[in-house]
Amino acid sequence: MPITAAANAAAAPESLLASLRWRAAIKKFDAQKKIPAPAWNALEESLVLAPSSYGLQAEKFFIVDDPALRAKLRPAAWDQAQITDADKLVVLCVKKDFGEADVDRFVERVSEVRKLPVAALEPYKKMMLASAQLPPERVAAWLTRQVYIALGVFLTTAAALGVDACPMEGFDKDKFDEILGLPAKGWNSVVLAAAGYRAADDAYASQAKVRFPREQVVAHL
Repeated sequence: MPITAAANAAAAPESLLASLRWRAAIKKFDAQKKIPAPAWNALEESLVLAPSSYGLQAEKFFIVDDPALRAKLRPAAWDQAQITDADKLVVLCVKKDFGEADVDRFVERVSEVRKLPVAALEPYKKMMLASAQLPPERVAAWLTRQVYIALGVFLTTAAALGVDACPMEGFDKDKFDEILGLPAKGWNSVVLAAAGYRAADDAYASQAKVRFPREQVVAHL
């Protein structure tokens, strides 16, 4: 069902900005604090709702719940404590060998949700195939960028909910893929996100946020 403007309860600008100013890339999580189920449900749903090119969603998000598996992953992430101490660990992945079958699957989903005949979507399918049939390295780079869009949505949602998070690129992707068996499932890891609540003595949370002034970052043309 379409979402109308009236049904969309927008966040107050200052409230949203306060959440973003509060947000920090937490390095030390309180391992005893757990994210309430409603908040985590919203965070998982934010990954589903994140925008992607054409809406293709050529990404998947593996939540590593098993403590033993997390302990095995930690050495492959430079022994960073967030891997084991955060309440949740998300491995954001990109689809391997993306091609026509994936486009067809998406077209069928559009047809199902929007009650359109598949034939009516043929021009849209051709546009998507033109992108999917680029050289493999270009397709991989294109789809990897979509994963980072989802990461940004996840981090913003976490901040709005008062949940701490830390994006992490410092890990051995090949080792993670091997430990989690991702290639056999058709996926490759791209980036991580740890989520939970900051420890009282996290050294970074209390530091002033360093950003350049807006006039040096934003330009109006």
